[in-house]
Amino acid sequence: MKKTTLLALLFGALVLGYLVLSTIRPAAHRVRVCIAFNGAQDCRTASAATQENALRTAIMNACAQLSSGVIQSGQCESTRPVSVDWLK
Repeated sequence: MKKTTLLALLFGALVLGYLVLSTIRPAAHRVRVCIAFNGAQDCRTASAATQENALRTAIMNACAQLSSGVIQSGQCESTRPVSVDWLK
């Protein structure tokens, strides 16, 4: 087997291993956030290693459904959530 083929297989195995481990490892913080913007409401759940990242991700995911464009996304993300429920 060529050295480059072996290195490519090793690299692929490492990437696959990282993806599997990061998927099955439970996140430390999980949150469900509901956002109301432009007359609509959406709720999203997110998890992350820190509370701040979990909250930011849930808000961004909800606003992605409620807004269009950079300006509206920024406005939506700066609005106060209707509800924030910590699940863990």
